[in-house]
Amino acid sequence: MAMITCEPLRWVSLSAMAIWAVGCAATSHVVTGATRPAISPEEVKIYTQPPPHFEEIAALEASSRGGLRFTEQGKMDKVIERLKAEAAKLGANGVLLQSTQNQVSGSIGTGGGSTSYGGRSAVGVGGGVGFDLVTKVAYGTAIYVPKPESAQGAAVEDPH
Repeated sequence: MAMITCEPLRWVSLSAMAIWAVGCAATSHVVTGATRPAISPEEVKIYTQPPPHFEEIAALEASSRGGLRFTEQGKMDKVIERLKAEAAKLGANGVLLQSTQNQVSGSIGTGGGSTSYGGRSAVGVGGGVGFDLVTKVAYGTAIYVPKPESAQGAAVEDPH
């Protein structure tokens, strides 16, 4: 009798999980400038308008996918959290928010039906419901905003 082994199935399962994990990345970046040492995400500020002076570090993309948030505000909070975390890894102390949008990332549906028949008639009834799974996506630029010299403790000349 031939013995059946599950080893090929294990490799197929591991490969499928790896492809799924890569396809479900919630953040990404493309470095466009000089990176800096990583900082804490709490130190990263979100800008909706460019500050007067900054250095561009990277283009960022983040989504709320997998964040288990159901309200628009909850999804946006998750996206901002992820943008800050990605920028912090690159040493950026700011994110210049470019745009946000909703993307349909899947749908769920269900349906049912029933039939009844008698001697001379038959009746069938059916129904279904479905809804889209919507993900929030944001695009931004990781930036480094230099601190003003006076805030860094630089000496100020006495005018007298």
